[in-house]
Amino acid sequence: MRTLEHFPNLVTMFFTRAREKGDAPFLWTKKDGRWQSTSWAEAARQVASLATGLKAIGMKRGDRVMLVSENRPEWCIADLGIMAAGCVTVPTYITNTERDHMHILENSGACGIIVSTARLAKVLLPAVLRSNQGQTVIGIDEMRAPAGSIDFHDWATLIAQHPADPGTVAASVADVGRGDLACIIYTSGTGGAPRGVMQHHGAILHNVNGCCTVISEDFGWDDEVFLSFLPLSHAYEHSGGQFFPIGLGGQIYYSEGLEKLAANIEEVRPTIMVVVPRLFEVLRTRIAKTIAKQGGLPERLLDRALDLGMRRYEGRLRLVDRPIQLAINVLFKPKIAKKFGGRLKAMVSGGAPLNPEIGVFFESLGLTFLQGYGQTEAAPVISCNRPAAGIRMDSVGPPLPNTEVRIADDGEILVRGELVMHGYWRNEGETARVLKDGWLHTGDIGEIDAGGRIRITDRKKDLIINDKGDNVAPQKVEGMLTLQPEIGQAMIFGDRRPYMVALLVPDPEWTQEWCARGGGKCDFRTLTDDLDYRAALSAAVERVNKDLSVTERVRRFVLADGPFTIENEQLTPSLKIRRHVIRQVYGERLEGLYR
Repeated sequence: MRTLEHFPNLVTMFFTRAREKGDAPFLWTKKDGRWQSTSWAEAARQVASLATGLKAIGMKRGDRVMLVSENRPEWCIADLGIMAAGCVTVPTYITNTERDHMHILENSGACGIIVSTARLAKVLLPAVLRSNQGQTVIGIDEMRAPAGSIDFHDWATLIAQHPADPGTVAASVADVGRGDLACIIYTSGTGGAPRGVMQHHGAILHNVNGCCTVISEDFGWDDEVFLSFLPLSHAYEHSGGQFFPIGLGGQIYYSEGLEKLAANIEEVRPTIMVVVPRLFEVLRTRIAKTIAKQGGLPERLLDRALDLGMRRYEGRLRLVDRPIQLAINVLFKPKIAKKFGGRLKAMVSGGAPLNPEIGVFFESLGLTFLQGYGQTEAAPVISCNRPAAGIRMDSVGPPLPNTEVRIADDGEILVRGELVMHGYWRNEGETARVLKDGWLHTGDIGEIDAGGRIRITDRKKDLIINDKGDNVAPQKVEGMLTLQPEIGQAMIFGDRRPYMVALLVPDPEWTQEWCARGGGKCDFRTLTDDLDYRAALSAAVERVNKDLSVTERVRRFVLADGPFTIENEQLTPSLKIRRHVIRQVYGERLEGLYR
């Protein structure tokens, strides 16, 4: 069994692995139809040169630098280069709107920005020009230097003009401690505006150490290969898809996107996959449809494999099941394994709740499936199912090593350890609300079973988590909807779903005026089916969508039968909407918007 060294910071961990691995491949991307690699040594050289270049153009220790890029080798090099300069990375989603960028720029006080493409710069730069922050911009791909006061630099030129020795740069940050700030990752809060989670070096290193322990003890630590698919601006991929592989000394391939993911898996042959439940649902559907088209023996073997998988999970396997299980192991499972590259040790699911049936499906096909649990505020992994502890699909496994978890009197899950954030950036109120006596109050309700595994039973916090693991603050979207003259009240819906939908209460005064313009009778029961009336409401929703990120946008809506009131118990006395009551009334209609 191998153990991870006790590193003082993330940069030291990277340079240590780079020195050990040398010219071995590290980062892979596909260009002109071929996978091309960047070696550990070359990545270390670029990280050191970028760090030196950042300091040369004015970045000082502790300065925040925004990173706006899709997943690619330069993302990793930029992140490490920022930290190697003693600065703090501020990752942002490539789907952010100009307003989102403006908020993060102003809140983080970023001094510089690294942006990958001209397309992303087109949304970002108007926010920079309107702000007094982030006036130093570095473009990774070739792009036109923006007009105005922005100090623009070309990525390749900056690196080439500041060659540096990795050992020298590593020594310069040796005094950065585990408690020092590494990055600020913004996550949506219940109040709407994204909050900056301050992740220190030790928090992410704690996660890396815990995940490496799981791999080492339960699977064996070898030459690991990862396929990076989730956005690196998401804490789950940042720790699990970047720093975890670095800790292992593994290779990272950057996926070409969802439409090519299945082909990439077969080509790359990953040993570990870090993904969200929605991807597993897509893969399950594709596998089932492919086998159903084949019919005959493959379809019968799939049915029997799923039946036996459920029996095994429930502890009901019989002696008479062994012959068919042997046939499945020989005739069926190797073909499925090949579709996943043939050397997959484990698929790790996190970022959103998982339907246990999905996990049983993949386990039935011979693929080890581990559900984990975490929050950005915990860097983000808190727990993970482990074969050694006995996998239960209705649990999220035992806590990582050196992680304390207890259940409060009201059932809330509390977490303590080095993985817990030091707070929200420039937000003392929210920090005090979730951090009490060193314990992170997760907002989730749960229990710990006899095997030491965490089971999540409910959620206190009022966030919607879509099927990809992205957080959406409902109050923000609902507030923007009700600012429109056409909309009086609104509730959005989309937990564990692919997109947001809404329940709308049209504004009564606007409705009366709309009817008067048309000269018709204002009967709401007939208006709900009036195409022109619905088109006017759709136009209001689309106005709001223009200022929302992709994950927040409302795709479809239904109209409520009447207003939310205290009398019908759909409003509290303080006039907050009672989501659970409204879902009971309109749940079936809202679910129908996904059909």
